[in-house]
Amino acid sequence: MRLVFAGTPETALPSLRLLLASPRHEVAAVVTRPDAQAGRGRRVHPSPVAELAESAGVEVLRPAKAGDPEFLDRLAAIAPDCCPVVAYGALLPQRTLEVPRLGWVNLHFSLLPAWRGAAPVQHAVLHGDEITGAATFQIVKELDAGPVYGVVTEVIRPDDTSGALLARLAESGAGLLAATLDGIEDGTLQARPQPTEGVSHAGKLGVADSRVDWTAPAMRVDRLVRACTPAPGAWTGFRGRRLGLGPVRPAPQAAPLAPGEIAVTRAAVLAGTATHPVELGEVQPEGKRRMPAADWARGVRPGAEERLGAVPATGGDS
Repeated sequence: MRLVFAGTPETALPSLRLLLASPRHEVAAVVTRPDAQAGRGRRVHPSPVAELAESAGVEVLRPAKAGDPEFLDRLAAIAPDCCPVVAYGALLPQRTLEVPRLGWVNLHFSLLPAWRGAAPVQHAVLHGDEITGAATFQIVKELDAGPVYGVVTEVIRPDDTSGALLARLAESGAGLLAATLDGIEDGTLQARPQPTEGVSHAGKLGVADSRVDWTAPAMRVDRLVRACTPAPGAWTGFRGRRLGLGPVRPAPQAAPLAPGEIAVTRAAVLAGTATHPVELGEVQPEGKRRMPAADWARGVRPGAEERLGAVPATGGDS
């Protein structure tokens, strides 16, 4: 089939690589988000998908909006049979959906209808799901509600961060997407409507959502930090400033601590929760590099009455 691939971040690269190498399909162009500022210098960079496509000699389309007339004209001129989508990052209006004769097929990183929305992997980790996966479905107007072509499953490991889990799903999902397109081309695969029961929504997690509440149980703290790693990044307050937190380790055998209380031992830096303490891993003081919690504690020497969790003076969700 003649394809136009839509995607933006690194998560989409395994799928694009597999389709570029496929003897059955031609990637005629890719659609990606416009070049954006990134890095310390805030220099403008193309998306990872754009970089891969350009290196392969594939045309790159960067519409500001997927409904722009110029983009629609070019898409119609390319005349794709089908448009696979992986983490494109923008809504597709109806007039765009109508261009390819076989529609737009999305690879979504959950077992639909669970966790429809922008952050399915983060919510699966946050809510303690034991199993997740990826699904391919036909895009319709309602968000992530189209009929499903196929699924793959993935066990969520006890120490999984959302980043580690997403990396595995991106690889297994690429194979699912390629197989889905093969089945659509052959006419051997039919999409099935999603169940009406079991629908859940995975809204984007922001800075406010990723702040650790030390009055929560240790299990909840652990899940939150892992769900927010690497983005948007879990954090707490200390001495009026933000302190970024890497994954923690529940320490049920440690002596009890009050919520947010810090205990520095030879072996670990512990923080109290509503249940047992957790051991801090890496931390990142505001404006500084990431470092082991032990190095941070040696530098700041937390006092006996000091607690993690004080709201930074700057606050906000920006």
